[in-house]
Amino acid sequence: MAKKLIRITDKDNVAVALSPIVKGDVLNIDDLTITSTMDITAGHKISLFDIKKGEPVIKYGYPIGYAKEDIPVGSAVHTFNVKTGLSENAEYTYDEGMAKECVLEMNEKKKGYTDSKVPTINAYERKNGKIGIRNALWIVPTVGCVNQISKNLEAWGNENLGLEDGVHAWIHPFGCSQMGGDHENTRVILADLVNHPNAGGVLVIGLGCENNTMPEFKALCGDVDPERVKFMVCQDYEDELEEAKSLMKEIAEVMKNDRRTSVSMSRLVVGMKCGGSDGFSGITANPLVGRFTNELVAMGGTAILTEVPEMFGAEQILMNRAVNKDVYNDIVDMINGFKHYFTSHGQVVYENPSPGNKAGGITTLEDKSLGCIQKGGRAPVSAVLKYGERVKEKGMNLLTGPGNDIVSTTVQSAAGAHMILFTTGRGTPLGSPVPTVKIATNPTLAEKKANWIDFNAGAMLTEDAEKVLSDLLKLIIAIANGEKRTKNEENGYAEISILKDGVVL
Repeated sequence: MAKKLIRITDKDNVAVALSPIVKGDVLNIDDLTITSTMDITAGHKISLFDIKKGEPVIKYGYPIGYAKEDIPVGSAVHTFNVKTGLSENAEYTYDEGMAKECVLEMNEKKKGYTDSKVPTINAYERKNGKIGIRNALWIVPTVGCVNQISKNLEAWGNENLGLEDGVHAWIHPFGCSQMGGDHENTRVILADLVNHPNAGGVLVIGLGCENNTMPEFKALCGDVDPERVKFMVCQDYEDELEEAKSLMKEIAEVMKNDRRTSVSMSRLVVGMKCGGSDGFSGITANPLVGRFTNELVAMGGTAILTEVPEMFGAEQILMNRAVNKDVYNDIVDMINGFKHYFTSHGQVVYENPSPGNKAGGITTLEDKSLGCIQKGGRAPVSAVLKYGERVKEKGMNLLTGPGNDIVSTTVQSAAGAHMILFTTGRGTPLGSPVPTVKIATNPTLAEKKANWIDFNAGAMLTEDAEKVLSDLLKLIIAIANGEKRTKNEENGYAEISILKDGVVL
């Protein structure tokens, strides 16, 4: 008989239903036998013991909230009887012993990856020493006023240039009428995209009267290859479309000589993201991605974990994996900075999870966060990046950014991610500027939305975890090699969004 419950750790006083439970069902788990007192949806929680009002509800071995009332054994455990334990103020400490243990564990794992044992991928070598796993021509508008021109050029380029990875215009509504940090965020993210190695060439299009002036933006982009990155101001030309097409032809001619070569997977940068999560996210897809993260970091590769609000309630775990006190302090500053971002707008830090998350079985932000951070596996945290910063350190990087799917996938792309592993229990068609690998938490979603989903992590419930990891690794390599397209690439779903915090003039 198939298991109906899973208890994630032996410290937990709740279990998760793997399939629907009917009132009166007699359930066995570990050495416990309980009778359900109500119907419980798959992915939702059931109490394994009596939990008194005010006592912690334990899942993943940590509190995910506190009982709002007495919860008898066999009861459903959800938003109606559990409240968050989070507040705007929290004190943190650095457990140096735990941090050293984490580093030693990774160093031991690295011994299994000598140079000859690290997998290779076929990628494009760039002049600046980076690699790209796609060779697309990107159009980057400096201001939203030229969005439609950019989209028209995208369509023309895809019809006429014959580029294997196509032409993509990253439209947005900003670049003018912004002030301070918002204006700088726009400029920095766009400059990051101009420098992204998945772009074999870039056409930057400006209007001519915007705040994000072309000379200043060009300087921000830095030392780019003039054969591959070209800048154009529409107001300078009688026919801006013809000028842009001429420049795109020049860029495409250079790109057509590019060839993939074999490189170490240690040069790969992968972003980790979740969206539309459910009660299975922290049991299947996120732990699977965490296993991959462990392997990638052991190979010498780089992983990026963002969604800072979805670290709230689990941040101390990440802090205790900081490679040193300086990185620990950077994590504390990132967490407190994002809490201040919430409170400065009069918002509470625990206004999460979303209605869809709750419907899928996630009760509190702590519940969501403890599942979310599992995408980082056990990898030590080697660096913390500010919003818009690019990766400099190998290993696990924490990146400042919100939980919003489009904003966070954009900032991960801007930081240098070659692809993003995106876990989901509810399903989403979203795509970022880089290949976005959708990993379903359950087989029902994988079957129902096969046009969105690239991989079924629900197999973790029925198959050997190492086999499932091996299958995911093969898929990632095939995508990196260009042998396989992600569903978002096949569907043509890709977009950007830039964090906005202040005034629009």
